[in-house]
Amino acid sequence: MPAAIVAFSPGADATRTGESMETKAAVDPFFTRESLGHTGAMYLAGADPHQPMLSPAVLADLTGFPPMLLQAGTNEVLLDDSTPPGRRARAAGVDVILDITDDVPHVFQSFAGVLDEADQALDRAALFLTQHVRTPAATVTPATPAR
Repeated sequence: MPAAIVAFSPGADATRTGESMETKAAVDPFFTRESLGHTGAMYLAGADPHQPMLSPAVLADLTGFPPMLLQAGTNEVLLDDSTPPGRRARAAGVDVILDITDDVPHVFQSFAGVLDEADQALDRAALFLTQHVRTPAATVTPATPAR
């Protein structure tokens, strides 16, 4: 298992059963159920989407998963690929942060330097990773005096 999971607007339910597929259809500037069906079919290549590895948001046993930070925007049809799995993970004893930002599109973090919300979300993700991922301490060697 990884030390931590950070997911930006994850597409984690290949069954596309989340309510947000309908409730956010009018406000998502990028995706529709139909467009996700098309790209999803290419990804699945005929596989049954009702498998835990293809739809972990709704089907995977999340017991023992590492800490998670799930970030999404309120204007995404994929919003429910973050919110119910976050609650399911928490119920399974996983340390979860659901970080939902108002009025931003899918993977809004890619607008760093343009949207303040993106910069702030990336700062929160960096802090989360700093808290959960341990790196070996840097070896410091004394500088050789100049001659």
